Amino acid sequence: MSTIRIADIAYVRFAAPDLDAMETFLIEFGLTRAHRDGETLYMRGAGPDPFVHVTHKGEAGFRGVGFRAGSDADLETLAAAEGVGVSASDAPGGGRIVTLSDPDGFRVDVVAAQAAAAALPLPGREPVNDGRATPRTNLVKRVAAGPAHVKRLGHAVLNVTDFRVSERWYKDRFGFITSDEIEVPGLPDSMGAFMRCDRGEEPTDHHTMFLVGAGSPRFNHAAFEVADFDDLMAGHQHLKDKGRSHEWGVGRHILGSQIFDYWRDPWGHAVEHWTDGDLLSASWGSRKASFEELLGTQWGPGAPPTMA
Repeated sequence: MSTIRIADIAYVRFAAPDLDAMETFLIEFGLTRAHRDGETLYMRGAGPDPFVHVTHKGEAGFRGVGFRAGSDADLETLAAAEGVGVSASDAPGGGRIVTLSDPDGFRVDVVAAQAAAAALPLPGREPVNDGRATPRTNLVKRVAAGPAHVKRLGHAVLNVTDFRVSERWYKDRFGFITSDEIEVPGLPDSMGAFMRCDRGEEPTDHHTMFLVGAGSPRFNHAAFEVADFDDLMAGHQHLKDKGRSHEWGVGRHILGSQIFDYWRDPWGHAVEHWTDGDLLSASWGSRKASFEELLGTQWGPGAPPTMA
């Protein structure tokens, strides 16, 4: 039994020496400013989360991940079990926060009782004509140029020193369920696992966190859901036109099934646009997957070495 079962991922946290440059990139990526002062930039998506990306002014690097507790009572339970305090959050949305440190020293926040943000508009959704049906008649299709419309943060991927140690730490505290555990021929143990939240029979993303036993800790990437496939492709063209650094895509993953497109921020952190991912309930269980499935695609290019 875990201490609590988290509801979802909340945000990722970074530092950068130039908040202007980070904000410009994130706007081009499809986020919107939630709040900014001289030291910190908070960016949000179109959904109710008050923010999904935090940047502190300082030496560039990854600073941590935040999860959302199911209730304020869960937050109190976690704090008591860990022997730490619960603090008021001064970030957008307020609420309360517990801060932990994982086995590799990554900062892990757990938040509760945040005030929801007002939803921002997403592009309209017209009927789709295809080889099965043609419901869109007398209605021409036009996709507006510009950034993609990020709705929310979907998952984060961390390279860790010891996969089993980190897996146990996260599962014991937050109730993650393994969706796919990655086996590699010749290795004595699995190299990592895609893990999802345990919401019982309420479906949740195929993975909220992916831990990769790489032998040393490093941020791998964070993934943000966009409105749909057209929106992802419009965002791809917009970032390309802006001269941003493209990393991988467009393609469809095997594990998780998302259509994906990866980019690098000005300091090299990988951030992903995705749409149309798998949703799984607790009863779906867990499975073993191959390294080829991890790096392969259903269509589109395979993973570049820089994504390892």
